[in-house]
This record gives sequence, C-alpha cells and structure tokens, in this order.
Amino acid sequence: MNNAAIANNFSLLSKLMDIHRDNSFKAKSYSSAAYTIDKLPIQLASLEHNKIFSLKGIGESVGQKIIEQLTTGAFSLLQEYIAKTPHGIIEMLNIRGLGPKKIAIIWHDMEIESLGELLYACNENRLTLYKGFGSKTQQSIKENIEFYVNTLGSYLYQQIENYTLSIHKQLEQKFSAETFIITGNFRRQLEIIEKVEWVTTTNEHELINFFSTNNYQKVEHQNNYIVFCGDENVQLGFYCVNEKSLYTKLFITSCSNTFLEKWIQQTGMNVDDTIESEEKIFEKYHCHYIPPYRRENAFVIEQAMKEALPITIQEGDIKGIIHSHSTWSDGSNTIEEMANACIMQGLEYLIISDHSKTATYAQGLSVERVLAQHEQIDELNKKLFPFTIFKSIESDILGDGSLDYEPEILNKFDLVIASIHSNLKMSEEKAMLRLLNAIANPFTSIMGHLTGRLLLSRNGYPVNYEAIFDACVKHHVAIELNAHPRRLDIDWRYIEQALQKNILISINPDAHVIEGFADVKYGILVAQKAGLTTENNLSSFTIHQLKDFIAIQKQKRKMVEV
Repeated sequence: MNNAAIANNFSLLSKLMDIHRDNSFKAKSYSSAAYTIDKLPIQLASLEHNKIFSLKGIGESVGQKIIEQLTTGAFSLLQEYIAKTPHGIIEMLNIRGLGPKKIAIIWHDMEIESLGELLYACNENRLTLYKGFGSKTQQSIKENIEFYVNTLGSYLYQQIENYTLSIHKQLEQKFSAETFIITGNFRRQLEIIEKVEWVTTTNEHELINFFSTNNYQKVEHQNNYIVFCGDENVQLGFYCVNEKSLYTKLFITSCSNTFLEKWIQQTGMNVDDTIESEEKIFEKYHCHYIPPYRRENAFVIEQAMKEALPITIQEGDIKGIIHSHSTWSDGSNTIEEMANACIMQGLEYLIISDHSKTATYAQGLSVERVLAQHEQIDELNKKLFPFTIFKSIESDILGDGSLDYEPEILNKFDLVIASIHSNLKMSEEKAMLRLLNAIANPFTSIMGHLTGRLLLSRNGYPVNYEAIFDACVKHHVAIELNAHPRRLDIDWRYIEQALQKNILISINPDAHVIEGFADVKYGILVAQKAGLTTENNLSSFTIHQLKDFIAIQKQKRKMVEV
C-alpha cells in the first residue's frame, strides 16, 4: 500500500467522523495525518515499522493505524465507519461544494440519505430553511448533483430529453438527405434511459467521421450497429440500414423483447420484410395500430387484434393542476401567482395542497395557518372568478396510518391528499398498515406518491398492490400518478391493474414552482404506456366533474363526528 492510499484512508476517516459528529479532535488529527503522509518524500512501506513513529507529525495512534494498513491492507476503524454510514451519504462527498459539516446537517437534521433525495429537496426549495444553505448554495448543490449523476450512465427521461432532441436536430442538419428516426427505450417513453438509439439510412463511415470529428468515442461497432459516447457520457446507438429495411428495423427496435417475441410468434412476421411504414406492418397482420409506448406487454397484441386501442391521454386533456405547494409551505410562488399561471395556460382550476403540520421541515401548516390560508383562498376566488382554487392539503400519514389533523380540521378541506414522508424504511407489513389505514380514513381523497420512490435514488417501500387497489375501490380513493420526473409514482406498470378495478388515477405535478406545472408532461408520457384515458384521470375532469368528485368525498365524511 502506497502513501497516497494510506493518506486517502485517513482523509476519508476524518470526514466520516465529522459527518457522524464524533470526536472533532481525533477527526482533525486524522486529517492532519493524511496531509503529512501525502507530503512525505519517502514511501512508508520502505521503512521499518519502528521508524514510522519517529516521523514528524506521526504519533502513537496514527503510527499503529499506518502499520495496520501496511501489514493487512485494511483499516478496521475506517471500515467500521463505512459500515455504519449510508452509501448515499458517502457518495455526497463526491459532490463539489459539499463538505462533512454540510453533509452532517443534510443527514442528521434534514434526514436525507441519498443524492436523489437531496436533489429533490433542492427542487422543493427545502435546503434554504437550514442555516448555512442560502439560495445560491442550494442552486450550486443542485447543479453539482446533476453534473455528477449525469456521468453515471443511467438517466431520467426528463434529464436526457433535450440532449436527445438536440443531437437529433444536428444529425438532420448534417445529413439532410438521409433519414433519422429515434427508436429504442426513448421512443417507448421509458422513465429511465441508458442509451439513446436511432434507425438511420446514413452510411456507417459517414457517421463515424462525423462523431469522431466532434470528439466522440466509438465504443461498439458490429452488424451495422454503432455506439458512440461523448463528454456527456451518454451512449448514442445507430442501426444503419438501407431504405427498404428502415421501417422493419424501426418496428423491431421499438418493441420490448416480450412484446416482440409474442408478435413474431402470433403473426409469423419475417424480420427481413420490406414495408414502407410501421402502420403497414400492422395492416399486413390485421392488427390495429399499437403505438411504440404501448409495445411492452403481450396482452396488448391480443387486445389490438380484436379492436382499436382506446385513445390515451394527451397533454391538452389536463383541465387543472392538482397537488401544488405555495409559499405557505415550501413552494416558491404565492397562491395568486400559481392561479394566474393556470389561467394563462387555459386551465379551469388549481388545487393547493401545501404540506401539513407534521412536515416542519417544509413549513407545514399549523391549524391557525390552515384557517388563514382558507380565508385567502376565499378572497382570491372572488377576485379570479370563474377560475376556482380548491382547498386541499398534503396530509402526512403517521406511523399508525392516521392523518395529522383532527377530523374537524380535515373536514374544512375540499380534498385531502394523504402521503408518507417519514420513516420510509419499512417492511411491507408496516407500509401496508400505514397505507390501508390512511385509505380507510374517510377524509382521504387521493393517495399521494404511493411507494415513496425516487428514481435512480431511492427504492419505494414494498406494497401489496392488490390490497391497496381493493381498499381504494371500497373507500372511493383515487391514486396519484406523481408526475415529478424523479417520482412517477405510482409506477405505470401497475396502472392497468388499477384501471381494471375502475380506480381513478390523478396525474399531479407536485409543483413547488410555477415551472413545475410542466412536469405533468412526464406523468402523461408514462400514463400513456399504461393506456390511461381522460375518463380515468382526475386532473382531466372539468370543473363540474371535479365538483361532483368532491361531493362524493364529502359524503364519505358524514360517518364521522366533527
């Protein structure tokens, strides 16, 4: 083991001790030892062990730990700290601008344990509530996390969207006589993308010349398929074909393996067919058109063979914003600003769902502030008529599944979104206890971000979907599709099952800024994969339909004394 490795170990130990808020004197001594060792003109491994203690700046304790590393290749104290530190906390040390003291606040005070959670907190403007985290610091942390995450090889659809479209535009301009069509997982609107792919009629050598000139590396080249990677660390794959094979290759590369295997088995399609469009492929095999985003599961083929698939929800089908946070809690815009933004976008209503009183980290609303907010909403509704602001709350689901206001306060809201924000590390048994009790609460209207997941950052807690769906049917509760691109929770893979039970889905942006309304788009993209229609989406309801839904919710409450 060389000096650099030993110094790095002491440096990491010092940082972890500071993060754990342990003995600051020892932490500083290990930091000093790291500096001393790194500057030594001689390798420690070349010295007799007893001479290590005579080196300036190396005391008994540090010397023993150096010898341990030289003789065993391990550092037991460091391993102890690594073992008791969440991986995400250690990973934060890779983020420029985040030192041990700031990470300690993030972990112990904010109760954040991963980069994804931290990025989400930045987007919610939550860091600024803590000493030492001003708006500039928060923005810097956000940008540095995004830079780091973007080098790891997996991307949220939203993260990679603009880059993909930019590359596509460059290719069309450079090779204007050729055809480029985006295919693969991006075309299928998957929420996580590892590689962006195209089908193209461009010559392989011309592509290689273009990308090598622009400092891209060729990382794969076989069977007319080339993959390039540039400074952004995004893999770009190209299926090079002739004009006759273009649409057959496009179809094949726009299907999941499961879908494609079933399709070939059922139709006997020849993968070398010459067809002038994807639509013609479906016509040839007497099947109604299946959009790329639906080409995931085999059962869709059976459905499309019999009848046209239902028209899925589109961006223009959203009638109002459900689930938004204002400056009353952790949002960045006032209710009036958010309402005016809705009006400018041609929407009919806004449902304000600020955080509830338990969410102290997000300036959750006390009972007194709830009443004051409702007075403001009443005044704004007079001012902005016929546009309507509805009174809602994102009520925390507590450890026993209860909501964090008394019934007489919950009864004052038009709608209640129930969400879990704390103690996310749960067994399925514990998670289901909380969720089912919350669903059974007559004041719960919508279940918020069902599993608590943050894509590429935090797995959701385990749940029994069948039991949840049955409970939602019984208690007339809708399920949120949280459209924040890092959540997209409920997972689209379970929406079809919910729809079979006639459960309403609600595509909600969970917006903390006006710009966050645009996240509805990402909810729609994954909802389309599940075949969601406007009839089954609460935020597609007209204001009159929404009022009918609210009336049903208020009818449920009559069984409770308030």
